Amino acid sequence: MSRSAHPAGPRHADVLPEGHPSAPPADLNHLDRKVWASTVTRTADGVVTVGGVEVTRLAEEFGTPAYLLDETDFRERARAWRTAFGADADVFYAGKAFLSRAVVRWLHDEGLNLDVCSGGELTTALSAGMPADRIAFHGNNKSVEEIETAVRVGVGRIVLDSFQEIVRVAHIAQSLGKRQRVQIRITVGVEAHTHEFIATAHEDQKFGIPLAGGQAAEAVRRALQLDGLELVGIHSHIGSQIFDMSGFEVAAHRVVGLLKDVRDEHGVELPEIDLGGGLGIAYTSADDPREPHEIAKALTEIVSRECERAKLRTPRISVEPGRAIVGPTAFTLYEVGTIKPLDGLRTYVSVDGGMSDNIRTALYDAEYSVALVSRTSEAAPMLVRVVGKHCESGDIVVKDAFLPADLAPGDLIAVPATGAYCRSMASNYNHALRPPVVAVRDGEARVIVRRETEEDLLRLDVG
Repeated sequence: MSRSAHPAGPRHADVLPEGHPSAPPADLNHLDRKVWASTVTRTADGVVTVGGVEVTRLAEEFGTPAYLLDETDFRERARAWRTAFGADADVFYAGKAFLSRAVVRWLHDEGLNLDVCSGGELTTALSAGMPADRIAFHGNNKSVEEIETAVRVGVGRIVLDSFQEIVRVAHIAQSLGKRQRVQIRITVGVEAHTHEFIATAHEDQKFGIPLAGGQAAEAVRRALQLDGLELVGIHSHIGSQIFDMSGFEVAAHRVVGLLKDVRDEHGVELPEIDLGGGLGIAYTSADDPREPHEIAKALTEIVSRECERAKLRTPRISVEPGRAIVGPTAFTLYEVGTIKPLDGLRTYVSVDGGMSDNIRTALYDAEYSVALVSRTSEAAPMLVRVVGKHCESGDIVVKDAFLPADLAPGDLIAVPATGAYCRSMASNYNHALRPPVVAVRDGEARVIVRRETEEDLLRLDVG
């Protein structure tokens, strides 16, 4: 079908649902630098480009939907985090956000470490050449096989998440004739300002060992007594998509308090403190994320101040940005299929993807932006809901946004800031084929994760 504009029925640009947060932007053709990767721009003809390549060409070559990843932007962000924290701290990219062998190689090039939380992520990291001692292994229920593999290859840290895991890792390490470096993940009782499903430091959740009631202190006692473990630090993670640094300040205060108690009871000053990740990115123009150098300055000052008060040597700080690096670097390219105006409500714009390539809107009530990218338009704005093609009324990609009133089937639209968790959490619901990830840099595009095929689906169906 042609991607030129065709009328698609009445429009209702002036109707806003109750509680809608904003009015139409002044210019629907404008690309807000907050939410788009650094090389994204428009040509004189109005076509959006990334890495110097037009999205129309990318759609023709790789199809839609597709995740388009700006490799230059990824590397710049990784480098900015590494530079901000300097040689006296460790930056672990959180692989759960998005991981592929190409990404592992980029991280290695830019001097970052890697945080994994499954055997599959560990295998991917090792297969792409990440040194095992630059890998940390997380997870609240690591299998015996995963622990054995991690210890055998010599991962730099295993983050212990329960009393059972303390014993399990120690036993496996001893049986392999090794002494495994570990941290203990604690929950510090901080209520982060984020969605309840991605808040991870309040006490009523599955991660970590509570600081309250002396449980974390007991975990330290047990870890220090076991020959198979070398306890090197304490780990804390308060949640995801966080903009307010006050939660990190409370967490650091409580973690340093535990370090002081460990020093006083055992005569040991643990050399590391990991404050996790969770720093927010801009999904819409209303979001205002901090830059890496601001975050680094704030966190290092918080930890140094708390340690000075406790008369402790300042431990080596680790952080785990995942979303903050990869999230803004990619956008999802869709083709418009049907356009359905609902009188007095909004217009439903259906695309050729949906909740199978971005579950976050349905799962977390996440908000996204959207733009017409195959051309510009001077038409009036219309209020739209961008939805997918799946058999669920909750199959929503962008809840409420504005697109030009002359939007037509065959147009290309793009949702920015989909680099984190979209491909990682993608599914085959309705037997949809998961989209490819296409890296673009300096006028060249290449697939780093290929599109699934129907043969892939049938290969697993052995019945």
